[in-house]
Amino acid sequence: MREKLWISFIGICLSTYLLAVGSAAASSSLKTSENTGAVAVSQSVPSKKILINLASRSLALYIDGVKTALYPIGPGKVSTPTPVGYYKVLDKTENPEWIDPGDPGKKIPSGAANPLGYRWIQFNGNYGIHGTNKPASVGSYVSNGCVRMKEADVEDLFNQIQVGTPIEIFYNRVVIEKIPDHTVVYYIYPDGYGRQPLDAATVDQWLAGYGVNAFESDAAITEKIQASDGEPTYVAKAYGIRVDGHLLAAKAILKNDICYLPAVPLAEALQLSLNWNPTAAVLVSPYGQVSGSVRKNQLYINADDVTMLFALTGGINANGVYEFHSQKPVVLEPAVISPPVNKAANQGTTKVNR
Repeated sequence: MREKLWISFIGICLSTYLLAVGSAAASSSLKTSENTGAVAVSQSVPSKKILINLASRSLALYIDGVKTALYPIGPGKVSTPTPVGYYKVLDKTENPEWIDPGDPGKKIPSGAANPLGYRWIQFNGNYGIHGTNKPASVGSYVSNGCVRMKEADVEDLFNQIQVGTPIEIFYNRVVIEKIPDHTVVYYIYPDGYGRQPLDAATVDQWLAGYGVNAFESDAAITEKIQASDGEPTYVAKAYGIRVDGHLLAAKAILKNDICYLPAVPLAEALQLSLNWNPTAAVLVSPYGQVSGSVRKNQLYINADDVTMLFALTGGINANGVYEFHSQKPVVLEPAVISPPVNKAANQGTTKVNR
């Protein structure tokens, strides 16, 4: 149901709130210099943003670009969906009064019977984020467009945000993230609003943006779409690659304790010719030959073989980037390099050209 909030003396309340926030911010931003005893005002103010994914029925709070909290929500029903778009916090109210949108004379004061719970965060007209007296409804599509939260969660969020905090509301069944240990994990949620059909090719493209699509089969993706259970799938760890100071778009992939390096991007960066023998599963360069593997039409080598094939030395640095340097410069005519085209080839050697 579309919850509508009428609040008396809103101007006085808002002015009082802003004054309190301003005083608190001023107090917290003062620092005393150890050398001079003077008071310096810090210009550093944390950047906060609320992201709401209606498909996953979750609300995330980001501070300085880092996700610091994730809460379950109860968004609007299919017939009265929560609006997507870019908003900001317009008002914050404790102990709100609920007024029936269909009958303004029907009111429920703050208390256990109030559908809004004990906190209201307005972001667009009569739409807001609020608590609820029916916590079991959180996690389902249940409201007339507002965003319900469990009381403890909405109070926690309420205390961390201010009027003006940006809010982004969107609907995305596929959620992909890279967690702190560099693992790429993805989730697929049910199509609650019936807005976003999915297929393996679409999900594969999104995984490609993280450099790990070659390590998740189309069959596995299809099975995950069919399940659409919101459970995590940990694909692999992805690391940046830098060759002689140049950062590549391709990623080094760590899966099952093996580090895979993309052969073609490395050859392109070094301007080396590269030959692929599909029968022997061997890659050949001017420096040597090593075993290789094909994953979704992409050639990979074991990181342990990078010196033999490309005369590169190095390894992962403190920032999670594989840093390599050339050891044996050679003068070659520019070669044309491309991924393996004919997987069915079973004889001889295929030249990979650039």
